[in-house]
Amino acid sequence: MTSGIHIGTTVAVKDMKSFIFRVRKDGLYVLDIKKTDDRIRQAGRMLASYEPEDVLICSARQYGTVPSTKMARLCNFKAIPGRFVPGTLTNPNSKHYMEPKIIFLNDPRSDKQALKEATRMNIPVVSLCDSDNSTSNVDLVVPVNNKGRRALARVYLLIATQVLKERGELGEEEELGFSVDDFSFKVLRS
Repeated sequence: MTSGIHIGTTVAVKDMKSFIFRVRKDGLYVLDIKKTDDRIRQAGRMLASYEPEDVLICSARQYGTVPSTKMARLCNFKAIPGRFVPGTLTNPNSKHYMEPKIIFLNDPRSDKQALKEATRMNIPVVSLCDSDNSTSNVDLVVPVNNKGRRALARVYLLIATQVLKERGELGEEEELGFSVDDFSFKVLRS
C-alpha cells in the first residue's frame, strides 16, 4: 500500500471494472488489493512453470526498465527494456528474433507491439494492467498501478520473489534480500 500499487487512474475501462475496489473523492480509481495479491501469486506460479530462458519481459515504460531488468536477472529471464523492435517475435530474419514461450508486459498500451506479435504467434501474455488498460489478448491480468516508479518496483520485487518461491529457490517464509529502492528506477535530480 505504501508504494501505491493500488492507485489507479481517473479512468476505468470496462475490462478492468471487476478489479476496481472504489473511487476516491478526487476521482482516482482504487484497485482491489486482494485481487492484486492473488494475481501476483498467479503470475509468479505461471512464470515459474516455464523454463527461465523461455520467459520474456518487456517494458517500454521508463519506470519499468530497471525493475523488469532486475527481475529478469534474478529469475534468469530474458528482458527487453525500452523500445521493442518490430519483428522480434515474428521475423526469423531479424537479428533481434527470439521465440519465448510466455511474455510478461509492463503495460499492454505502451508494450502494444510486443502484445500484437505475441498474440499473432500464440504466445501467452501476462501483463500489469491499470484501471485504464484494455485487457484484450492478455491471458493473465495483474491489476496494479503500472505507471508509478515505486509501484512498479514493488510489483516486480513481489513477482520475482513469488517466482523464486515457486521454483523452490527461496523458502516460503524467506525474503529475497532486496528493497523497493533496489528495484526502483533512479531519478536524477539536478
